[in-house]
Amino acid sequence: MRDSSHAVETDEVTSRPGSNVMAGTPDRGHREFEAVQALAPLIAAHRNAFDRERRLPDAVFAALADAGLFRLWLPQALGGPELSPFAFARVVEAASAVDGSVGWLVGNGAGMSRIGGYLDQSVVREWYADPRAFVASATGAVGTATAVAGGYRLSGRWPFGSGAHHATRFMVLASVKPDDPASPLLCCYPGREDVTILDNWHVSGLRGTGSCDFEVRDIFVPAAHVHPFLGLRPTQPGLLYRMPPSSVFAWSICGMPLGIASGAITSFAELAKGRAGSRAALRDREIVQATVGRTRAMLRAARAFLVDAMTELMAATDIGGQGLVEARADIRIANAHAAETATSVTEMLAASAGASLSSRPAPSSARSAMCARRRSISR
Repeated sequence: MRDSSHAVETDEVTSRPGSNVMAGTPDRGHREFEAVQALAPLIAAHRNAFDRERRLPDAVFAALADAGLFRLWLPQALGGPELSPFAFARVVEAASAVDGSVGWLVGNGAGMSRIGGYLDQSVVREWYADPRAFVASATGAVGTATAVAGGYRLSGRWPFGSGAHHATRFMVLASVKPDDPASPLLCCYPGREDVTILDNWHVSGLRGTGSCDFEVRDIFVPAAHVHPFLGLRPTQPGLLYRMPPSSVFAWSICGMPLGIASGAITSFAELAKGRAGSRAALRDREIVQATVGRTRAMLRAARAFLVDAMTELMAATDIGGQGLVEARADIRIANAHAAETATSVTEMLAASAGASLSSRPAPSSARSAMCARRRSISR
């Protein structure tokens, strides 16, 4: 029988270098995974600034960009890694285990690099020639796109522009007939110079994402910088670009809550060690050992459901029919379940940590991490 002193351990799926966070994942993405681990000390050194500045510090953002973490789905034909959905989620989960705000921006920014599969290659090459290219997206509102010669005149205001302060380009939804619910939506990509950022991101969780509102007023967007929101025609052959866009978008951020929960297990394990010389460490309590066992099982089960759902979606994409409809429903269920499970895991661990805090001081770093993760996943 294992000694009870080792019963509370770091969740190895994110702590062990090279481990496959998503079961069955090939080794692609290993370089990006290692880059996340290498950046952890830098992120920790700047973490206090996340809340104070309500965005990532420039040094942290630049390091993430230079490591290629915002272009994970850029097509190989355009110089990108074009990671599989599983390798992508592995990297996002690892980043989120380090810090929720970082993971959220990696998922969003790298997820948007998928536009390389829909726009003209020359356009994408120009945008991503900048090694720190970052596309901030917002789908929480619909602007107005008036057709003119060569493109559209775009106006509107959109919320939740995660990473807006560092974005080189923005993706927004717009309609040529905004008063008509049946009017098809367009994805438009205005440049940073045409966008006004409204610094209104005052929240308790994920403050480092800088998810501000932003607006544009009667700017010109070339037709080459626009594509339909639905009914896309891929310009690249990969399966990634043929799958339903809304399903893939949901997948791009599904690793974030799991990563936060996994990081909470790590923080709790550190807290549970107790102070040097302490006779009654938290990890020695049977109820705590049971709680950690349950949370690890919950986390792995949620992750397995995601893998199964994505596998079915990939298989059904080119077949279509009812099978694809069911696969799309299942991937959304799996995403929602993962988020709810991650919330439960974090709350269970926070409750166990609170029980120990009522009787003795806890290491401030671990205590702060637990509180931060609980706030983050509640966003």
